[in-house]
Amino acid sequence: MEVAVEAQESRPCRIGLVEDHDSVAIGLSAMLAPEPDLELVITARTVPELLAASPQLDLVVLDLRLADGSRPEDNVAALRDSGTEVLVFTAADNPFMVRAAAGAGVLGVVRKSEDASTVVAAVRRAAHGEQVVTTDWAAAIDGDPQLSEVALSPRQQEVLQLYASGEKASRVARLTGLSEQTVNDYLGRIRQKYADAKRPAPTKTDLYKRAVEDGFLPPPTRA
Repeated sequence: MEVAVEAQESRPCRIGLVEDHDSVAIGLSAMLAPEPDLELVITARTVPELLAASPQLDLVVLDLRLADGSRPEDNVAALRDSGTEVLVFTAADNPFMVRAAAGAGVLGVVRKSEDASTVVAAVRRAAHGEQVVTTDWAAAIDGDPQLSEVALSPRQQEVLQLYASGEKASRVARLTGLSEQTVNDYLGRIRQKYADAKRPAPTKTDLYKRAVEDGFLPPPTRA
C-alpha cells in the first residue's frame, strides 16, 4: 500500500488545455515541457471535445473566448461536473467573461501575457487544488456591485439574447414558443431590472450593450 501511494504521489500532474489558438497551445506546451511534475496530456478546441476523450486530469486550463461561442460559466460548470478543477488562461480583455468564470468556481485567473515562470507556478498550484490569487481573479470575484444586482431568470436571458442580437419580438416568440405579448412582458421586466440596478436600457441598442456587459452575448469583433 505504501508503495502504491508513493507511486501515485510521484506521478506528474495531468493537465488538459481547452484553447482554439494553436500558438497559445504550443506556447503552454513549451512552458510545461521542462517541468517533471506537470504533464500536458491533451489539448482540445472546445470543452465537449475534451470531455469526449474522457481523460483523467488533475486540472483543465481554459481559455474564455472560444470560437464555438460557448459561455465561460457553462464551460466551467461542465468541467467541474466531470470532477476536474479549472484554471482560466486568458487575455483578460473582457472583464465580464472573467467575472462569469470566476463566479462559476474556478481556482484562479492567469493572464496570457504573464511570464513563463508565473504561468507555470499558477498551473502547479491549481493542479494541486490550491487557489491562484491574482488581481484579475480578485477583481472578478469582487465584481462591480451594480453589475451583480441584475439577476435574470434563464427564460429572461434567452429572450434578451435573441432580442438584443437583432431579432424582432415576433421572431423571438416563434423561436421560444412564447406569445408575442409574453415576450414583450419579459422585455419589460428585463428593462425594469436594469433600471432598478441604475443601468437603464430603454432602447434595443441599450439592451444589446447590457447583454454584452453581462456576458449573455459575445462582444463585437472587428473584421
